[in-house]
Amino acid sequence: MHKTTSVCPVCLRRVPAVRVERDGRCYQEKACPEHGAFSTLIWQGSEALEDWTGPREETGAEPGLNCPADCGLCDKHLRNTCCTLLEVTDRCNLRCRFCFADNGQTQDPPLERVKGWINDIVRRTGGTLLQLSGGEPTLRDDLPEIVAYAKETGCPYVQVNTNGLRLAEEPEYLRKLARAGLDIVFLQFDGVTEEVYCTLRGRELLAVKEAAIRVCGEEHVGVTLVPTLVPGVNTDQIGDTLRFGMARVPAVRGVHFQPVSYFGRVPVLPGEEERYTMGQLLDGIVVQTGGLIPRESLVPSACDHPLCGLHGDYIALPRGRVYALSNRNRPPVSCCGSADPARQNRDYIGARWSRPGEGCCCEPEGDLHSLEGFLQWKQARGFTITSMNFQDAGSLDLERLRQCSLHVYREGKLIPFCAAYLTPLVL
Repeated sequence: MHKTTSVCPVCLRRVPAVRVERDGRCYQEKACPEHGAFSTLIWQGSEALEDWTGPREETGAEPGLNCPADCGLCDKHLRNTCCTLLEVTDRCNLRCRFCFADNGQTQDPPLERVKGWINDIVRRTGGTLLQLSGGEPTLRDDLPEIVAYAKETGCPYVQVNTNGLRLAEEPEYLRKLARAGLDIVFLQFDGVTEEVYCTLRGRELLAVKEAAIRVCGEEHVGVTLVPTLVPGVNTDQIGDTLRFGMARVPAVRGVHFQPVSYFGRVPVLPGEEERYTMGQLLDGIVVQTGGLIPRESLVPSACDHPLCGLHGDYIALPRGRVYALSNRNRPPVSCCGSADPARQNRDYIGARWSRPGEGCCCEPEGDLHSLEGFLQWKQARGFTITSMNFQDAGSLDLERLRQCSLHVYREGKLIPFCAAYLTPLVL
């Protein structure tokens, strides 16, 4: 039994919580004096939770914590900022079934105000991987100016979180973003069949996604595919999504899986069968790729909490083959020993998700097993598998929250992502 602190999913009151194992699964259990007891599935799979996380201190049960009621980074928070999410619009051109932001159609903040926010972010972080988000940020005609300003001001990597519609329909708009210095397109990409998009996004979109990837490839902007994994909808397409991405290297730099969480547009307390855990994702990757992705190549996050993320590094070889670079059984060369794990994690993510240079798109000619050839292949055909397992009011764990390095900027505060979007759930 592992002690921590969570919140009541109905009233968000802080309550003690424990992690317990039952029938081969792990649950977070807690009780609110007003709304009763709650049990949330947090791990299920062939691998034991403790084998994945290793031994952990009970940092979520320490006295004196006021998370998440007064969130903004305080002296109790254990991580600096790796990535900063900045909402530049509330507008959107889709009405998705699942979205962490329950967007409206309010007027966009003026450009000068956005620039002021970026100044403050750089001052507070010393430089960050800046994620421009919304809403749908590409609805702003001045987004290229925002990208250019962020680069000039000191953000080493700038990323746009997008559904890809405008990029596919207006290639010149993407060219402006590329010329402004855009490094990464974080592309909503839920699967490889139109049925998935009709279910989750309300319309057919696969051809749009392919067009957006093609344009980004032409402009040498790195693309990371971002599936929201929803049980019964697309969790059977994990392997196909990875194969789709690897077949489009070097335009596609990786796949970033996000198991569904329940906040924003879906504030309903889910049943156990509606959860998809990190353990299930591990099994899904290995099984659905037929072992092409070895289990040992998938490594727990060393910056954020192991229950929050994973990563794996690969070289995507011709004819669907993969050369794994990461191995959790090897001694780590990672940010966990760094004076600033968040900064090292930022550079790790930025280097792998962005596309280096405008060199030849041909296959590398060097021998993979020579140093020079290996470096050629790694640069030209590098591919990552990552995941972020967001928390909602049912699963929130202060131990995980205190280790968060993905922060949302709001009105002069940097707020851990899962605290920023935390919403009470309806029973």
